[in-house]
Amino acid sequence: MEAWITNIMDEFGYVGIFLLIALENIFPPIPSEVILTFGGFMTTSSDLSVMGVIIVSTLGSVFGAIALYGIGRLLDVERLERIIEKWGHILRLTKKDLHKGNDWFNKYGIWTVFFCRLIPLIRSLISIPAGMSHMNIGLFLLFTTIGTLIWNTILVNVGAAVGASWETIVGYMDVYSNIVYAILAVLIILFVILFIKKRLAKQ
Repeated sequence: MEAWITNIMDEFGYVGIFLLIALENIFPPIPSEVILTFGGFMTTSSDLSVMGVIIVSTLGSVFGAIALYGIGRLLDVERLERIIEKWGHILRLTKKDLHKGNDWFNKYGIWTVFFCRLIPLIRSLISIPAGMSHMNIGLFLLFTTIGTLIWNTILVNVGAAVGASWETIVGYMDVYSNIVYAILAVLIILFVILFIKKRLAKQ
C-alpha cells in the first residue's frame, strides 16, 4: 500500500495529497502517517512546500470528516431507538442507555473530537458519533480543524526534517499506534466488565 500511496503523491502532487487524506479519513486503514511524512519529504525534493502540504492535507482531512459526520447524522437517535426496540434485548441495551451515551457526548463531545484527532484510527471514526449526536457543525469543524492541523503540522515537518529517512518515522508511528490500540483495548474491556457488573447488580 505504501508504494501505491507514494506513487500517487509523486504523480499528482497537492491534488494527490488532498485526495489520499480525504480517503484516509473515510477509510481509516489507509495510514495518514505515510501520506504526511512522505509529503514532508517531497518538500525537500520537489516544488511542494511544507505550508502547502499542511494546508491541502488539512483541507482533505476536514472534507473526509464532514462526510463521516453526514453519515452520523443519518444514523440519528430516532433511528437508533427503533433499532434498539427491535434488537436491544439481544445486546441488553435500552433507550435509556442510548440517551445516556448521547448526553455524555453532548457534554464532552467538543474536547473528544479535538483529542481524538490526535489518535490513529480513532481520529477518523470520531466524526460519526459527532454527527449522531447532532453536534453543532460549526464547533465540529473548528475543533476538527484545530486537532487535524496540529497532527498534520507535526508529521509533515518531521517528514521534511528527516528527508529520505521518512520511512523510519513511519516505523515509530506504527509503534505509537500499537500502544494506543492496546490502551484502547484495555479501556474497552474494563468498560464492558463494569457495564456487566452494573447490570448484574441491578438484577
